[in-house]
Amino acid sequence: MSIPVIEEKMVQEALFQFVFPFSLEHRCQNQLREQLLQDDFLPFRLGDTELEDQFYGVGRRVSHRDMERYYLPFTNYVLFPADDNPEAFRRLSKPLGLEAALVSSHGRSPFVIHSLDMFLCPFDTGFLTLRTEMIDANVSFTQAIEFADRFRSLQDTNRLDKETYVEYEGQRYEEIDQFLFQEIVPQVLPFLDNTPMEGSYFEELPFLMDERMFVMAFYRFPEDAEISVVDRYRAARIDGIDQTGKPVISSSHLPYIRNYCRTFGYDRWAPLTHFLTDESCFCCLTKEQSDGAALWASRMYGEYYYGLMLNLFHRIVLLKLANAYAHVQVERKEEHTVELIRDITTFSAKYNFVEVVAQTHGREIFNQLRQVYGNEELFNDVKQTLNDLYKYQESRTQKYSGYLLTILTIYAVVSGIYGMNQVIEDLKGNINWSVTAGYSLFQWIALIITLSGLVVASTLVIRILWKWTCDFVRRKFS
Repeated sequence: MSIPVIEEKMVQEALFQFVFPFSLEHRCQNQLREQLLQDDFLPFRLGDTELEDQFYGVGRRVSHRDMERYYLPFTNYVLFPADDNPEAFRRLSKPLGLEAALVSSHGRSPFVIHSLDMFLCPFDTGFLTLRTEMIDANVSFTQAIEFADRFRSLQDTNRLDKETYVEYEGQRYEEIDQFLFQEIVPQVLPFLDNTPMEGSYFEELPFLMDERMFVMAFYRFPEDAEISVVDRYRAARIDGIDQTGKPVISSSHLPYIRNYCRTFGYDRWAPLTHFLTDESCFCCLTKEQSDGAALWASRMYGEYYYGLMLNLFHRIVLLKLANAYAHVQVERKEEHTVELIRDITTFSAKYNFVEVVAQTHGREIFNQLRQVYGNEELFNDVKQTLNDLYKYQESRTQKYSGYLLTILTIYAVVSGIYGMNQVIEDLKGNINWSVTAGYSLFQWIALIITLSGLVVASTLVIRILWKWTCDFVRRKFS
């Protein structure tokens, strides 16, 4: 039969990491970092092993040693800087233990936010991560998926969103972004850059699809459960319930579902554990128990988490560079062109790693994430953009040099013909401009050439010095 059938299951654990990427105002990262430190955020360092069990809930830990070994050494200076390096991923984390409930017309889902991560990244990019767990003892798989779908919607976009709200300490928050920016991270809002959204009518949060956060989900099933292809598809597509409260699946064709899971799934450890990747979700479904389940949860919080963050960083920066190229094409300002060339070159040389992970299975998962997000295609477009910018700059420079050479040639030829000595004696010492009354036509021409030549030469020198100073300041403080 080609029609999918949903068989409801219970889950023993439902862990989520909701990732909100954002753009920061230029040169505000240090100020934001100081504010976060004052608000009890902790700088994340691999060497601080006492942090291994601080952010992930009771009984869970992430091995810093395993994370360092997981990634190739030349990437660690970007992912795990040993100091406050603005050219790396600066992570600040804060344990919360905040309990609240997501309430809708179809039920109430209590949850706890174990901790909060704030990544300050190069190119004025940042990521906010909410590390969340459902705490109801009897949670169905559909309820867990529905929780992820509703909570990731920062702003109401449909009827189910509008009927859902967060209840925390007697307060009611109609939209998730109200709960996020009023209760959890109010200090971040003044630093957000909303420039990419100028000119849009309804969208208010840049880099999000349908105003929804990215989701990392971990579902642990009972040992005797069967993780079907329908379960995997629903988890990846975040298919919760329909308007009537019944479980829903966004495809009615079973062969399509199977093909989707083959394409976007990673079943190296099937049938016990499955991983799936979608544009807005990366999830793990497992029926392993005790140590096996703890290992996968740890990797979702550690190694795989950083793999997702790096891929999201690549995607966001590539989108920002493409957007900047569109503005450069319109404005045609040389300083913007030079700045964009430098940004693209910096990204290609320092951050666009092709080989990142040391272990085979990790490399395969990382490459699958890269493929789903289309980072390779975006990077090829950016490389073509770089070639176009070089050609444009070369053409502009040649044209400018041609104009300058023409002007200087005219001055050299004309001054050679007339000779500066026709008026040079009158320009010595205290100039008596009354003598110009007796000048002939050729003397007037020589005087005009002499004075205008001095003006042109002075202007060229001042312009070169100004451009050199601006470039030095831009490179020094950018």
